[in-house]
Amino acid sequence: MQFPFSSSLPVAMALSALLLLAGCVHPITMITETAPARSQAHLIPKKVAYVMTDADRDLEVVTPGGSGDRVSYYPYRDLEKSIRDALRAVYRDVVVLRTAGDAKANEAAGVSLVFSPRIKTDSSSSSWISWPPTSFTAEVSCVVTDAAGAEVTRVRAVGNGTAEFGEFKGDFGLAARRAATRLTSQLSSEVRRNEKLR
Repeated sequence: MQFPFSSSLPVAMALSALLLLAGCVHPITMITETAPARSQAHLIPKKVAYVMTDADRDLEVVTPGGSGDRVSYYPYRDLEKSIRDALRAVYRDVVVLRTAGDAKANEAAGVSLVFSPRIKTDSSSSSWISWPPTSFTAEVSCVVTDAAGAEVTRVRAVGNGTAEFGEFKGDFGLAARRAATRLTSQLSSEVRRNEKLR
């Protein structure tokens, strides 16, 4: 006697094995509360803007974690505060725009420079027993234009963060948040040292 499902059993088992190998996806956040120092006496007296669209904020990224699992997060949404904090440490006034190309609106708002960030991230883990990433990298590259849309310069910053298994204590995005903190500090420094951005 032959059962109708017997031929599909090996296929089902193979699919189950593939799903197990693919691992789970765990949500984390990169948001950090740490910001570069902001000294009113040393701020550049300009109003600048950064571009962040709703599509940017809604972009979800999945990168490797430990034990074959992966982590998911929203890099633009999570790092928006870091970008804003980096610029606020340098300039007197910082605003957000939905698009960089509206020259009339930029001029009317008194915006001198527009930063258009592109973000890249990656993660990994040295652990075979826990899923949170033990290493995380975040990179932001900004094309900077004047109010009319002409390119002025470009700036780039990278933040690397690490965390060991014993440090997590429920804070599973610890390596990512450490990367974000270093990214914020480096971006602020890169903007401040660029003579074209003064």
